[in-house]
Amino acid sequence: MFRTHLLCTVVLCTCFVQTPVHAENVVRAAIKTATTPAHRMKSDEKNWWQERHEEKLTEAQNGTWEIVFLGDSITHSWETAGKKTWNKYYRKRKALNLGFSGDRTEHVLWRLDNGEFDELLPKVVVLMIGTNNTGHRKDPPKAIAAGIEKIIERIKSKSPDTKILLLGIFPRAQKLTDPQRKNNDDTNTLISKLSDNKNVIYLNINERFLLPDGTLSKEIMPDLLHPKQKGYAIWAEAIEPTLRTLLAEGN
Repeated sequence: MFRTHLLCTVVLCTCFVQTPVHAENVVRAAIKTATTPAHRMKSDEKNWWQERHEEKLTEAQNGTWEIVFLGDSITHSWETAGKKTWNKYYRKRKALNLGFSGDRTEHVLWRLDNGEFDELLPKVVVLMIGTNNTGHRKDPPKAIAAGIEKIIERIKSKSPDTKILLLGIFPRAQKLTDPQRKNNDDTNTLISKLSDNKNVIYLNINERFLLPDGTLSKEIMPDLLHPKQKGYAIWAEAIEPTLRTLLAEGN
């Protein structure tokens, strides 16, 4: 009886061991999902995501924009928690916010394919996306990086002269050892290689948000994910020298 129980246990454990082939297939599936455009609209009624998309279509088409911020809720919240800093740095610089709360890489791709970037010819796109791929679906870094690479390709195809300021995904969770923090950090290592130091500039400002030991403070991000006003001020100050260079301001 004991031997039979032991044998069953070994068989069950073996079944759940992830082989290299299985792991590779998981990554391939994740890459496909992260790089395939997808929307978040409902089939039976209009939801906030569709309404925002339609509003941003109109806003994009009715203005001349030199800076476009593209991303998820962290970018979206320039309109709330970061509004004071936005008004200080960007309101007079023809900046457009294309951040959508909850978006992953595939949602940004869909928005780019469905009008939000049509006829836009900004000097600079400030791009940060991917933390929801980590938090919502636990995508591996290779998948998130592949999605970001596709987004960069889309921007280049629609506006070849636009410079892209690619930001490292901001830190999340309190400790360096947190799996979600590590997943974002590993993704940042991969996407840093997308920089050509000419048309795509990678910039990681994460240390600005952290204590010396790598801890993320709730004084900067109360929920350990989204910056408060102080965090947006740090963000703007950190990218300003690079942004001014890319905009050729003062030249």
